[in-house]
Formats: sequence, C-alpha cells, structure tokens
Amino acid sequence: MKNIELGINTICTHIGEVEDKQFKGAISPLFMTNSYAYENVEVLRYPRYFNTPNQEALCKKIAALEKTAAGLIFGSGMAAISTSLLAFLNKGDHVVVQQTIYGGVYNFIVEEFPKYGIEFDFTKGFSKEDFSSKIKSNTKVIYVESPSNPLMKITDLEMISSLAKERNLTSIIDNTFASPINQTPSDFGIDVIIHSATKYLGGHSDICAGAVAASNEQIEKIWNVAKNLGGSLSEYTVWLLERSMKTLAIRVKAHNKNAKKIARWLHQHPLVDHVYYPGLKTHPHYKLAKKQMNGYTGMLSFELNESVNSETFLKSLALIKPSMSLAGVESTILAPSKASHALLGEEERKRQGISEGLLRLSVGIEDTKDLLLDLEKAFEMSTI
Repeated sequence: MKNIELGINTICTHIGEVEDKQFKGAISPLFMTNSYAYENVEVLRYPRYFNTPNQEALCKKIAALEKTAAGLIFGSGMAAISTSLLAFLNKGDHVVVQQTIYGGVYNFIVEEFPKYGIEFDFTKGFSKEDFSSKIKSNTKVIYVESPSNPLMKITDLEMISSLAKERNLTSIIDNTFASPINQTPSDFGIDVIIHSATKYLGGHSDICAGAVAASNEQIEKIWNVAKNLGGSLSEYTVWLLERSMKTLAIRVKAHNKNAKKIARWLHQHPLVDHVYYPGLKTHPHYKLAKKQMNGYTGMLSFELNESVNSETFLKSLALIKPSMSLAGVESTILAPSKASHALLGEEERKRQGISEGLLRLSVGIEDTKDLLLDLEKAFEMSTI
C-alpha cells in the first residue's frame, strides 16, 4: 500500500519503523551502536553519514508526512537550516529571504554569510513584487517561513514556488510552526521543507532535533554537506523522536483547537491591543491561511495593553510557563524582544514589528478552561 493512500494518523503510527525481525516487537528496536560490520564497502553505516537503521526509518516517516521522496534528520533545527542553505549556496551566490523570520536564522544569515561570500537581501513585504524585486542574476535560493515567528504572517507558497520555478531557483521553507499536519508545502511545489523537530514533531519538550524533506536529488545535495559539517542526531534521540511522531496528528489537532479558542478570547479582551493568529478573520492573511493550511497551529502572539505590566503578567501565570522553546504538550510563553529575537537589536525588531509588549504563546493540550483561567488571573494581577 502506498503512503499516499494512508490517512495521516496511520502514517504517523506505522510509516518509518525499523522491523524487529528477530523478536517481532511492536515498535522499532533501538540500535545503540556507532559501529556496524560491513560486507560491502558501498554500504558503510555510520551515524555521521545519516544512514543508521533508526535514522533511515525516521527519515521515511518525515518524508511520508511531507509527501516528498526523501528526508534527513539533524541535531537541531538550526543544523537543518544552516546545512540546507549552505548546500544550495556557494561563494558569490545570493539568497532572497522573507522579511520576518526566526531570530536564530536571521543571525546566522547576517553574521555567517559574509564570511562565506554569500549575498542576501530581505524582502520588504510578502507580495510577489516584494520577492521578485530582490532577485538578482546570482540569486539561487528563496527562503521563507510560514507561519512566521513570532507575528504569524502567512506567505503565499504557490506564489513562491511559481516564482522560484520561473527564475530557476530553489525554494526553501521553514514549516516548523505549521507542522506537516497543518501544512504540506510540497502540495504547492516548494522544493525543500525544514523543521525544528524540537517543536511539534518532538512535542514533549525533551529532545533537540531538526528535519529536512525534499526530492532524492535535493536530499543528496544536502547530505553531501551534512556529512562534512557533522550535524547528525544521536541514536537515542532519533528513537525518541520516532516515538513522539506516532502521536503527532492527534497532538497538533488538540493544539489547534485550544489555540483557536484562546485567540478568540484574547481578541475580545479589553487588556489586549492585538492578536496575531491566522485563524482569526481579522488576520490580514486569513484567506490565504484558509486556502493553504488544514489548521491554524497552536501558536499565537498578542500585544498587551499599556495598562498591563508584561513582566508581572508573565510572573503571575501558573500553568503557562515562561520558556524559550515551544510546541510542547504544555503551554509556554515568552517575550520575543527579550528571548527568541533579542539578538536582532532594537532597530531590527522595530523594522519587523516586534514590540516590547509582544508576547508569544505556545498553546498546549491542557483543558482550555484552565488555560483561560490562568490568563485571566494574570491579567488581574498585572494591571497597573
């Protein structure tokens, strides 16, 4: 039976497993070794070559979920992103980057690319003209993130794919905030799909990993760089990630349901100035999100009214924990200006629209009523 015929929950549960031929175990056995005897020098298994049994199995699951031919797993989301970009960019090449992206990627591009002689430009907006106007004769890649971190902006994936193909460019997306459950960029022709698997794919706040899904040819190109940079994932973490992904679909659907209710509640709250959530009809990209997404994720951001002390608000929360990471089963919150995007500097944050009062909320799978009560109590205790 082909993967495309299977339902999403079945793919999460059954595709990409190591068969236990000896004992017929129900789940993948863990091969906790870094040394494999070989009979053929053309098949050399080694963790840094990304081809151990557990690694290969997990890659099949990721590829099946993203509807691509192949995949790779990495030690972190940034390892996956940096390796993929360097695989398609050489000295003298140019990349067009979406206006608002994760702070870690922004820093990598701005600080490291000049050392490699790689040129880059950030778009001013999200229209086709915004992207096409930045393309040069030496442009090789268009890099986007949708929904974006932390303002939840939505990029038109069909437009990006079409533009990339017109200009013979490679399109790359960070699909972390959506997850393969809510969005499959390959449906719109995007070439390379990246995840911080630390987030929804892992989902339990206990691992750090990255993932890439693409065609066989593109994965081969990324692999040639990856084996030299050495950003592979430990065997035990590979096994944990495969275990976690079995429940990916049901977890993400629970995140979606909670986040939509909380976004609507915050939107009506008198102490909230603005809510950034693509599932709200007031979101500027709502129609686009509805077109290309199956769900609106468990991520949202909101601006506190000036009458609310943001630090007191964060400290007053009981269930929702201030945290750098996101997309775990438990709800977490942070101020991007103080954490995820702190290194951008005040001027760049203002350019991207990230204010001091902006809070990013990763909605977990707790009971919605308990999360709403936690938020309301925090509002009561932090009003100036």
